[in-house]
Amino acid sequence: MSILLNKNTNILVQGITGSEGSFHAEQMMEYGSKVVCGVTPGKGGHTATIKKLPVFNSIDEAKKEFQIDATVIFVPPRFAAKAIIEAIEARVELIVCISEGIPARDMVTVKNMLDKSSSTLIGPNCPGLITAEESKIGITPGFICKKGSVGILSRSGTLTYEAIDQVVNVGLGITTAVGIGGDPVIGSSMIDILKHFQNDDDTKGIVMIGEIGGNMENDAARWVKENLSKPVVSFIAGQTAPKGKRMGHAGAIISEGSETAEAKIKILKECGISVANTVSEIGVTMKTLIG
Repeated sequence: MSILLNKNTNILVQGITGSEGSFHAEQMMEYGSKVVCGVTPGKGGHTATIKKLPVFNSIDEAKKEFQIDATVIFVPPRFAAKAIIEAIEARVELIVCISEGIPARDMVTVKNMLDKSSSTLIGPNCPGLITAEESKIGITPGFICKKGSVGILSRSGTLTYEAIDQVVNVGLGITTAVGIGGDPVIGSSMIDILKHFQNDDDTKGIVMIGEIGGNMENDAARWVKENLSKPVVSFIAGQTAPKGKRMGHAGAIISEGSETAEAKIKILKECGISVANTVSEIGVTMKTLIG
């Protein structure tokens, strides 16, 4: 089992003719992902250089010839919100936006539309998601993944990879790893993804990587305490960050007491979540909980 993505998911690439879209689409296909076509406005009727995939002007055009279950967006930030909105209006079930630097006001518009739709958005400013040994959407390296029993949920892209590696190295492996993005306004929250893992029978434990800034981890911890039946190991990045200093992600900036790493760790522990003191402890901590 997996969440959101499996080997049968038909994937469209928005921005497939660009350098990023082309490169990562090829990487996705090499991993086994079912990339069926791409979209670049104004280049409909062409074929992409990779695998001679057909290119359409819009998602609606693509849907006339292909079943589209998911889309991944590799377009410049000034066009990315429009690309997400196109996917929402086309009723694409899963939308993954890799683009970084989308203005927050644009994402507020997207979020309002998303809340009234049936689509699930992962990102923006994220590595996407990968279901081990089946399919990936985005930029997560496939070679580090091995199928297993742990779900990965992370606000940090690079720490998503590190958590995967830690879990695989202790012999547990992963079901699906989801990088939700670190911007202040994103499509899916930690709780949204935790609900999927809770309902997946093959996911026996969950690694949750958080950061300073915002209260998403605090909300997730309280939800876990009341609703989740599976063990969770958490790590909070940015423990040495000074107050008011942005650390990488647009959302990783402390503006009040509850947004510090120390405050988040305290709440996580109070809610019964095991907290790894360092990244290198993630795998072994999970191993003690689920064997």
